[in-house]
Formats: sequence, structure tokens, C-alpha cells
Amino acid sequence: MPILPVRKPDAHKGDFGRVLVIAGSVGMSGAAVLCGRATLRGGAGLVRVAVPVAILPIVAMGDPCYTTVGLSCDADGRFAVGALPALTTQCAANDVVALGPGLGQSDDLRTLVADLSVNCCKPIVIDADGLNALIGQAEKLAHAAGPRIITPHPGEFARLLGIDSKSLQAQRPALAADFAKRMRCIVVLKGHRTIVTDGDRIYQNTTGNPGMATGGTGDVLTGLIAALLGQQLEPFEAAQIAVHIHGLAGDMARDQVGETSLIATDLIDFLPAAIQVGGRP
Repeated sequence: MPILPVRKPDAHKGDFGRVLVIAGSVGMSGAAVLCGRATLRGGAGLVRVAVPVAILPIVAMGDPCYTTVGLSCDADGRFAVGALPALTTQCAANDVVALGPGLGQSDDLRTLVADLSVNCCKPIVIDADGLNALIGQAEKLAHAAGPRIITPHPGEFARLLGIDSKSLQAQRPALAADFAKRMRCIVVLKGHRTIVTDGDRIYQNTTGNPGMATGGTGDVLTGLIAALLGQQLEPFEAAQIAVHIHGLAGDMARDQVGETSLIATDLIDFLPAAIQVGGRP
């Protein structure tokens, strides 16, 4: 298991990554907040959360430690394709991008996500509705201008592959590795014993518990991976250690509140302790 680098005494916030979170829509503002807060707790130096302008006040109140930017949205409160130039500018100004939590689904988002996924030269972690936007056009990932980490749950990955979930679950490691190799990306296939693969290396996680099967925990993982990428970990190692720490935080939360009552914010609360145990020398 890789470990987080030791911070130099004279370090400043610019040393630990500027992360842009692109997330949220009306009714899904919590996804943007969870991802942004997890990115902060994961150690990113600076975090900016880009959201549809309709939910900007809600997300801005979610945590005082990240900055926000509100961009054009459609009548249903989802990013409009007109937000693409501003998002492109924001991507260029940051070191890492987390894309997808709570975006919703629309034709505009399919265009927007595909464009960013291919043309942005910065590392991007793609999750949730970011992955749904790539259904039928996932092959574009093979031509991406920078590193890509995708974090599907089994249903999302089955839809990307065009197969049923039962067939996927029967061949999880092989299908994840094949996709990763063909699309030149890192696949984090979530679920019991989450798999991380770049097509050659395969890591199967052993932390985590069923209490983490609750809304928002994937948003936390997305932010954590992005934070570690911002600290200049190699993409496979960033995904590997993030999955381990994420599950460890879930185990610590379970020991305090039980599996039944565990919620996504509990993971954020236990990230500092999990990082101390699972991410340090």
C-alpha cells in the first residue's frame, strides 16, 4: 500500500493541489457539498466547487473552506452546455478535476461531459452522472488529453459496457482490467472488495462494510481520489490508497454508529483518523 508523502515544514497550499469539483443540480446540491468537503479533508490545498447557478447559495453554505462558482443552467437546474467555455477555463486554472456527482442527465450534459473528458489535459476523476453521460460514447476516453480515473458502481459500469449487472459481477476483475487497458484509464469498480486497475495492475480492497451502502459515499470517494491526485500521487496509487482510506473511515464510523445508521458525512468525519492510520508511514 502506498503512503502519503510527508509534508515539508515550509510547504504552502499551492503544494497540495488546486482541485476543481464540477457537481450538483437542483435537488442534488448535497452531492457537490459532500465531494467538496471530502476533497478538503483529503488534503487538497485549494478546492473550488463549480455548480449550476441555481444551487450556488446552498453549496456555498456547505463549507466555508472551499470557494464556489455558479455557472449557466437549464430550466431544471442542471448545467447547460453554455457553461462549457467557463468550465474549460476553470479546468485550466486548476490541477485536478472531479466531475460528475449529482449532475443529473440531459443532452447538454452528454455534450459537456464528453468534451471535458476528452479535451481537458488535467487529471479527471469521473463519477456518477459523469459516467451516465458517457454511456454510448465511452470509447472517447481512449483519446483523453490527460489521466482519467472512473469510479463506477456495478450498475453504472454495466451500462457503460452495454451488458447486464449479473454478467458484470461474474467477471468483475477481468472486465474492469480489459476496459482500463482499452480506454487507457484507471477503473475503480466499487462494491464489496472494490477493484482498482489500470489494465495491468489489479488491487482488490479489503476495507469497508455494508453500512457504506448509502447515498453520498461515492461522492466522498471521488473527492478523496481527487485530493490525493492533487498531492502528486501517481493515478493508480492515488486511487488505491483512496479506496483503502475510504473503507477504513467507513469501518471506523461503523464502530461508532453501527452499520444501520452510517451516513456519508460520517465518512468525512472519520477521514482524518483514517488517513493517520492508513495513509501515513
